Amino acid sequence: MNLQGGCYCGAVRYEAQGRPFNSTLCHCSDCRKLAGAPAVAWFSVRRDALRWTGREPVRFRSSGHVERSFCPACGSTLTFHDDHWPDEIDIATASLDDPEQVPPADHTYVRSRLGWMKMCDGLPEYPATRAAGKE
Repeated sequence: MNLQGGCYCGAVRYEAQGRPFNSTLCHCSDCRKLAGAPAVAWFSVRRDALRWTGREPVRFRSSGHVERSFCPACGSTLTFHDDHWPDEIDIATASLDDPEQVPPADHTYVRSRLGWMKMCDGLPEYPATRAAGKE
């Protein structure tokens, strides 16, 4: 699968090859705050499958083991990388040219979900990470 996307202004562009995995709608407070949204949809690809085809994004550490990237011109949220999983990177689903290609398969960090955000999609919900399971 060849996925293409970029930021709002078009300065930062990317291509991701291969099959996406871990498609989720994250409700954690960090994602919400950084994107200015009630939740953020992400999907993962192998880190070596992501190639920047336009301007490179700006990166910053949002915590000791997490690096995020965004467009330096328009501020669009683009990626999330956790050092605990060095071979994968998460891409903001809404940054895809066609976000319908990778719909969320579950909800993560629902313990942080905003009370007014009601889910009616029937997807699995995890209090924290998928790996932590349903507590």
